[in-house]
Amino acid sequence: MKRVALFLVGIVAFALPALAADDTKMDKYVELLRSDVRTARTQIVTEALDLKDQQSSAFWPVYRDYEKDLAALADKRVALIKDYAASYDTMTDKIAKDLVNRAFKINQDRTALLKKYYAKVEKVLQPKLAARWVQVENAMNSIMDIQVIANLPLIP
Repeated sequence: MKRVALFLVGIVAFALPALAADDTKMDKYVELLRSDVRTARTQIVTEALDLKDQQSSAFWPVYRDYEKDLAALADKRVALIKDYAASYDTMTDKIAKDLVNRAFKINQDRTALLKKYYAKVEKVLQPKLAARWVQVENAMNSIMDIQVIANLPLIP
């Protein structure tokens, strides 16, 4: 089950660069796969944390809020990839610098988001279990990062 879920997360990341040039297809595809990715992420987190009923009822509302905030960051990343694809053939130093700075900001924001929600998760679970959740989130985010990076062409 974990491999299937990780595969789904990777597929979304893989598909983004290929569809970045076609906004209509991209938007439809992203929306279609987002529900699959959320399901996959939820399955992975469920298996990794193995929460008891009381823990589960305290954790999942916090996690749903985290997912909403993470989705907003994913929107920024999709916009960045679209902009990269749109400017690929006309890349200038100025555009490259802007893209890199936006990518740095998205990465900073994702780390800050995880840190913020670690504090919230730690309040409803033990610190050790909250740390495990951070490990799982970092692993899933890293898989997506690698998939995107591996499929984006280098700046010309």
